[in-house]
Amino acid sequence: MGAAREVVAPADARAEHADARIGAQRILVVTLDTLAERMAGPAIRAWEISTALAAEQHRVRLVTFGACERPGVGFDTAHITVGDFRAEVDGADVVIIQGFVMQTFAWLQQCPQVLVLDLYDPFHLESLEVERYKPVEERNASLANALRELSAQTARGDLFMCASEKQRDLWLGHLGVAGRINPDTYDADPSLRSLLTVVPFGTAATPPQRQAPAIKGVVPGIGTDDKVVLWGGGVYNWFDPVTVLRAVDRVRERVPEVRLYFLGMKHPNPDVPEMAMATRTRRLADELGLTGTHVFFNEDWVPYERRADYLLDADIGVSAHFEHIETAFSFRTRILDYLWADLPIVCSAGDTFGDLVAAEGLGATVPTEGVDALADALELLLLDDDAHAAARANVARVAERYTWPVVLEPLLAFCRAPRRARDADRLRGPEFGTLPWYTRARLDALAVLHYLREGGPRAVVGKIRWRMAKRRGR
Repeated sequence: MGAAREVVAPADARAEHADARIGAQRILVVTLDTLAERMAGPAIRAWEISTALAAEQHRVRLVTFGACERPGVGFDTAHITVGDFRAEVDGADVVIIQGFVMQTFAWLQQCPQVLVLDLYDPFHLESLEVERYKPVEERNASLANALRELSAQTARGDLFMCASEKQRDLWLGHLGVAGRINPDTYDADPSLRSLLTVVPFGTAATPPQRQAPAIKGVVPGIGTDDKVVLWGGGVYNWFDPVTVLRAVDRVRERVPEVRLYFLGMKHPNPDVPEMAMATRTRRLADELGLTGTHVFFNEDWVPYERRADYLLDADIGVSAHFEHIETAFSFRTRILDYLWADLPIVCSAGDTFGDLVAAEGLGATVPTEGVDALADALELLLLDDDAHAAARANVARVAERYTWPVVLEPLLAFCRAPRRARDADRLRGPEFGTLPWYTRARLDALAVLHYLREGGPRAVVGKIRWRMAKRRGR
């Protein structure tokens, strides 16, 4: 892991956290996900954000409350604990947060740092599917927790990021309810893009490079001349691999060399359990007699740096989902890997990428749960070389819009001159003093221990003076 950067004592916080700062910033990127060779979407996004900001000469530190096994290149990485977090924030000018963080640390509502909230994953809608097969009491509790987190986020962010224009409509509604669409923010920017901007998931700016074969001629049962349809990610409850299995069962009659490969059945974050849909998928593949002949499962998760080998061994990328609210506002990150590798795409209609595939001729979109339509689309792209080549050329053209340097530009521009939200003076989050006395005492004790360890008694005195000055200024 990267070496910890010295934490700047907060005695100068008021001067350092003025309304606007130009030049190199101290930027803290916060995730809950595992940082390792095998990373899921949230960790990948945090990693690429850190990489891009470090390339602009900012001092970037990527921290996780999960496991951290991968050193950064040009930036620090570290595992942190709850007790470490306040000092990490105090040492930053800008803090970029994703996931369930804000409600855990109520003091973030009052901190002087510029806060960027990443809303690319509508987790309150996702929870409806993640918890779908649990008792209703647990489902209600999970949703209530997600809504509390969103309330804490929308109450405080200085900049919000989402993944698509459709998502932006969703989050504008949340911000409106939270009172963040007001005369201050509207008069400053009637479009509100300076408050809520679109930063999609991205792909590498350089084309994928093969290190070694990964599927064809490597996986038992898949030959070098077989035609591989790639399911490029995990199997979660909101996806519909069942329709894909049934379509492949039909396609094999006309295309006996078709092979469906599931890229990752085991999530790299150990806190994410296998979902009911994964079990159902395996069972159906067995019942149809497809397992090991036409359907194959990678039981692990592909290392991030090796995913190109798997993508370059595929002929088509596939993604299927059900028609529900999660689908409407999702942003299927696996399809970006298909774009990166110039793979023709067959996917369900109804989400952002379904619209893109149809509009740009990137392959085919099919109705949700449409087995026959999906089978026909796969057959066309597997058997018609001209259709395959045309889709591939269109994918290569569109992929240029989704490279990380392009999609991250709104965030990069903001961090070159970060500033508090225009309505910062209106924000009134929960005060530290409203916490129970024993919670305040525990947090103060942890802070004292940290500052003694990092900077000695002088750092503790500086912290006390800063807090007293802050209280006098209220």
